[in-house]
Amino acid sequence: MDGDRDSAEAVLPAQESGPRDIAPPVRVHPAAATTAPVAAAGRRWRLPARLDPWLLATGFLALYAALSLSRYRRMETMSWDLGIFEQAVRGYAHLHAPVADLKGPGFDVLGDHFSPIIALIAPLYRLFPTSATLLVAQALLFALSVVPVTGAAARLLGRGRGLAVGAAYGLSWGVQRAVDFDFHEIAFAVPLLAFSLAAVLRRRWRTAMGWAVSLVLVKEDMGAAIVMIGAVVWLRAGHDTVRGTKGGGYVRTWALGLAAFGAVASAWEVSWLIPAFHGPGYDALNHINGDGTLTSHVPPATALRTVLWILLPAGGLLALRSPLLLVVLPTLGWRFLSYYPENWGTAWHYNAVLMPVVFLAAVDCAAVIGAPGRGRRGPAWLRSWVRALPAMMLGAALALCTQLPVAGLTHRDAYRVDGPTRAAKKALAEIPDGATVEANVGPLSRLVRRTTVYWVGQTGGLAPDYLAFENRSGWLQDPAGYALQLHPEARYSLVADAGGYLVLRRE
Repeated sequence: MDGDRDSAEAVLPAQESGPRDIAPPVRVHPAAATTAPVAAAGRRWRLPARLDPWLLATGFLALYAALSLSRYRRMETMSWDLGIFEQAVRGYAHLHAPVADLKGPGFDVLGDHFSPIIALIAPLYRLFPTSATLLVAQALLFALSVVPVTGAAARLLGRGRGLAVGAAYGLSWGVQRAVDFDFHEIAFAVPLLAFSLAAVLRRRWRTAMGWAVSLVLVKEDMGAAIVMIGAVVWLRAGHDTVRGTKGGGYVRTWALGLAAFGAVASAWEVSWLIPAFHGPGYDALNHINGDGTLTSHVPPATALRTVLWILLPAGGLLALRSPLLLVVLPTLGWRFLSYYPENWGTAWHYNAVLMPVVFLAAVDCAAVIGAPGRGRRGPAWLRSWVRALPAMMLGAALALCTQLPVAGLTHRDAYRVDGPTRAAKKALAEIPDGATVEANVGPLSRLVRRTTVYWVGQTGGLAPDYLAFENRSGWLQDPAGYALQLHPEARYSLVADAGGYLVLRRE
């Protein structure tokens, strides 16, 4: 609590105390007297500042949900991940193992990535069994992360600046890209990281470490982030020890325990848990990097560009002065060691977990440099720049929005379902409930709820009842011949060809 009081004193102006001179009575004009109660009433009904983060988060919930659901209605699924996660959540919802047949018949997704936290969506999915449930849940999780970022910024920088930082974070390109990418388990990591690091800034060590521990249930690589959060708490609590604050040494011991827990948990998940669920044929290096090596393939220019995109919109390079930025290093490290070019850049969902870290790191530095009562922390020009930083962050976010997914919501077509898409939905409706289907990306989100869906070429020798393909590019010229290549022992006939979608039934 001493740390909270110190931070509050650093931000809030000093209050005058002691006796005051008694002013002589002043005659008030009758018109002014009639408006005084109205002004006083307005002050009494002013919106409490503590509601700001929640109201802002509600607005972003609506924005994120509109973005995801409008794409879902237009059948613009980007990857098979939405289908995989829906199959896993459906398993949890019916108290079964999280089997994703898209990865192979009977494949347990815990043998791919250790993400049991997605089971939290199962009760909601049981009530609303559709891919849209996962999209709304993801929108809710990303919107929830706005709350700690906005609250921490408001507490350290002031109410208006806090709202500006929260809005800039909610509009950040990393979050928008993740919302635009169907669904992924990192949606849980983003609010957990935000709440944990916001608690660090408030010197609420136990709360920070409690949020961090939950990250082990999100994904196996999150243990490295836990290690870094433990390191940040150790460093910050060290300041308390130097100042003689009670409990600083005790907190540092727990911080070391947290770091050890994160390292052990990740090692256990990668070396034992995932292989146990995966079964024979598991290769740890191939699982991590895709080619069985730990050799970096990323061009230096690409790596630098990605790092600058991460740092510059979130306060320029100011975040580099905060130890919170240590939490970014593990994620960037494994991505730049990856074999897949998609991991190196700024597309898809890979940067979402970095957004709350860099924004809170910038807030941390801005509070130290710009807050009164802490002495001179830099030249006058730097302090002036820091005071304007939240407005600049929001301006940068708004400017970038013109090239980001949210901009699509300003067009009428975002809310329309065109004729070919309606025809494609009717074509997929030819497939009855409970059938087995082999499909590519396009049909997945429409079929997973009511059929057993396999990925093309991964049916494990099973000849499914139906084949369903998105063919808008015209890549499939001979559907019957392609079906024969996939399953030489079976014969399929075309039963629907509409809206760029093909449906074939086994004879």
